[in-house]
Amino acid sequence: MPNLRILCQGNLKESYLREAVGEYSKRLSAYCRLEIKESKSDLPDALFDEVSSAKGYKIALCVEGKQLSSPGLAAKLENVFGSGNSDVCFVIGGSDGLSERVKAACDLRLSFSEMTFPHQLMRVILLEQIYRAFTIINHKTYHK
Repeated sequence: MPNLRILCQGNLKESYLREAVGEYSKRLSAYCRLEIKESKSDLPDALFDEVSSAKGYKIALCVEGKQLSSPGLAAKLENVFGSGNSDVCFVIGGSDGLSERVKAACDLRLSFSEMTFPHQLMRVILLEQIYRAFTIINHKTYHK
């Protein structure tokens, strides 16, 4: 079973976002082991030590990253897992984004859109897309 780690800057304050994270975390438990770690610091470089010491394939979420479709993300994850790597770490910055040093420590820069999303909402969006990717990989009907 793959290990997914999500490193985030900041805490989720809104209960509706915490509930959504809880729901997708529950759904993902059928497909992977999930760990979400929050950094209290909102500085762009705050996650560098965490990222540089993380095992596996690391993905920084940033606006200038590569955009993938949902099937494209599923294929990317399947490729990473198929290469014998069962650890994937996603990195979500705070309101000021991620430092260049953090992004450089990652294997992929991924953009969900040219639009800007609140970093707290991005956690929910990311979890939904990871869940969608696993349902695509496992030929479930969730993705249409």
